[in-house]
Amino acid sequence: MSMRTLDDLDVKGRRVLVRADLNVPLDGETITDDGRIRASVPTIKTLVERGAQVVVCAHLGRPKGQVNPKYSLKPVATRLGELLGQDVAFATDVVGDSAVRTVEALQDGQVALLENLRYEPGEESKDDAVRGEFAAKLAGLAELYVGDGFGAVHRKHASVYDVPNLLPHAAGGLVVAEVEVLRKLTEDTERPYVVVLGGAKVSDKLGVIANLLTKVDRLLIGGGMAYTFLKAQGHEVGKSLLQEDQLDQVRGFLDEAEQRGVELVLPVDVLAAVTYAPDAEHDVVAATAIPAEREGLDIGPKTRELFAAKLADAKTVFWNGPMGVFEFDAFSGGTKAVAQALIDADAFTVVGGGDSAAAVRRLGLPEDGFSHISTGGGASLEYLEGKTLPGLAALED
Repeated sequence: MSMRTLDDLDVKGRRVLVRADLNVPLDGETITDDGRIRASVPTIKTLVERGAQVVVCAHLGRPKGQVNPKYSLKPVATRLGELLGQDVAFATDVVGDSAVRTVEALQDGQVALLENLRYEPGEESKDDAVRGEFAAKLAGLAELYVGDGFGAVHRKHASVYDVPNLLPHAAGGLVVAEVEVLRKLTEDTERPYVVVLGGAKVSDKLGVIANLLTKVDRLLIGGGMAYTFLKAQGHEVGKSLLQEDQLDQVRGFLDEAEQRGVELVLPVDVLAAVTYAPDAEHDVVAATAIPAEREGLDIGPKTRELFAAKLADAKTVFWNGPMGVFEFDAFSGGTKAVAQALIDADAFTVVGGGDSAAAVRRLGLPEDGFSHISTGGGASLEYLEGKTLPGLAALED
């Protein structure tokens, strides 16, 4: 797979449309985690330094094709400007009058941000013609395209898939870096190769588990999805998260792991709480003996030790999904223990986007303690499933 990079584009004095991933969590107008904005800065800065007129486009949340002030990118424009050390002009629409005026006013080395792409129904439309019509308007704002929104490359959206087919294009630094890391996790992987999966639902990770069972040496399962595995082994899981409809599938995974000699490691103890709350009364109980009226909200101390031991000799580790309800301090210890085990391991360690990346920052762990923190949870998982990602395919030559 060969993608052109920024070095292959002559951008001086030209208008460059950059598809970035600026989908940050907001509390009102306050950005609670600016990790994705920071990750997009190097590519934008490079274009600025080379004298391009930079037009940034991105989505935020799910406004579903309608204008909704709650999902405005305006606070993002302000934060991006602070991080770049220069003003970022903000267009109050995506391809309308404001966008056209804002973009036409740009001088070399200046930056503008368009309003939320998903305000436009054409961005996510399943109808190729509707999507194509919007893509043509978006492409009309620029002369060149740089795809740098790794968190969205698994979507067949206008800004990710159709626009690069209309303009000379290249991959931004963030996308290039992410793809290099994912190659290491799929092609020339150093062993032992250990994957830690958490998060709420098994159903979100079916494809990736199926594919990883053919590649990894060990698979550690925590978080809400672990209870479906424990139930599949015949254990009582009380009121813990459970996906009944996935039990057969999970039994299949357990059998396949055994046949392939993959060590599949489940929690041996959990923090079982009386209710789902930050200050819920809870006890450490064996994972095979969760009381019927309680729910597991984190992995227990023995599991933390077990998981750390299973990570200690790893040479490659991919971690996606928290081990418990890390947003509640009382139930963040499992996630913290796994993160620390990755930091301590002498391995190539990848934190796979989404909640795991947010947890690392929330728990105050050093980001440089990991080899790579991905900006795209869903995109990383689909790549590891072996799927073709539309946004990457569109950037290939």
